[in-house]
Amino acid sequence: MNSVAARYWHDLGDGRLQCDLCPRHCKVRDGQRGLCFVRAAEAGRLVLATYGRSSGFCIDPIEKKPLNHFLPGTPVLSFGTAGCNLTCKFCQNWDISKSRDLDRLQSPATPEMIAETALRTGCRSVAFTYNDPVIFLEYAVDTARACHARGLRTVAVTAGHINPEPRREFFAHMDAANVDLKAFGEDFYREFCTGSLETVKETLIHLKRETDVWVEITDLLIPGANDGADELDAMTRWVASELGPDVPMHFSAFHPDWRMTDRPRTPHATLVRARDIARANGIRHAYLGNVHDLDRDSTYCHACGERTIGRDWYELSDWRLTDDGRCRACGTRCAGVFDGPPGAWGAKRVPVRVAAPA
Repeated sequence: MNSVAARYWHDLGDGRLQCDLCPRHCKVRDGQRGLCFVRAAEAGRLVLATYGRSSGFCIDPIEKKPLNHFLPGTPVLSFGTAGCNLTCKFCQNWDISKSRDLDRLQSPATPEMIAETALRTGCRSVAFTYNDPVIFLEYAVDTARACHARGLRTVAVTAGHINPEPRREFFAHMDAANVDLKAFGEDFYREFCTGSLETVKETLIHLKRETDVWVEITDLLIPGANDGADELDAMTRWVASELGPDVPMHFSAFHPDWRMTDRPRTPHATLVRARDIARANGIRHAYLGNVHDLDRDSTYCHACGERTIGRDWYELSDWRLTDDGRCRACGTRCAGVFDGPPGAWGAKRVPVRVAAPA
């Protein structure tokens, strides 16, 4: 396990250090860790205890992040570490994000090794995912620099629960982000995540107004918790007015996991209703997640209605866009990051090992 000096903390002068990375502001003494479990007090300084160690590497379809408007069809080298700064009872990656066993992390992987592996395996980008990358900011930023030096793009899959100053640094090194907007009520964030909706909204506004990061949003719909029509109406109205109609939204199906095994799976009809509400409120690109639905997971030109990208889960079919992302039927540009023809990676998931170049 490697420890490196962390940024964003200060000494309280009473034997405790305060972490300033996220709104929790954990206060720790030597030998103690913050709630995220990876930022710790050590010899009078705050350190990141998981720098250079990962819970695993896998080549995924970019659509799995999910990103439907960012280099469609291409492979992305994905990895995470351990821990999280939220406590979501419904976590779908709980074995990683809730892990307190740092010894399970694989052999060291430097930022340069990760970037070289992505190049060697034909990936167009590297994703910081599986657990929230804001908690390993120093490792993610160094890896992003190594990727950019080699012409690779970077993706953050995040809940956006981060303070303003580290937020600016972190996203300055990202090319795309999928932000998990878990609900649209502070009560939900407090009860189910011990987090703050307002912080996530501030992250989304920062991304859209102050950066060039391509942004998509995911909302995991949990029956009886955050799937009410009024809440979805308020959320999608806010997205359309504050972030704009071109931000894609993914309404994903919940399955019972972690500490919410008492809830049923999300009915398909609930996802369809959420998409309909979003589109009625001006969201041009609304998708269903974790289900097969070709018609509702495909991309359509907002001007003429042409199906521009056929998509069934992670598999692409129709492609009626020019290389720079314009509708072949009417010439209207589709919002997103398009660079040449689509990839043909499909739904494959391929575990890989990262090693130093021979």
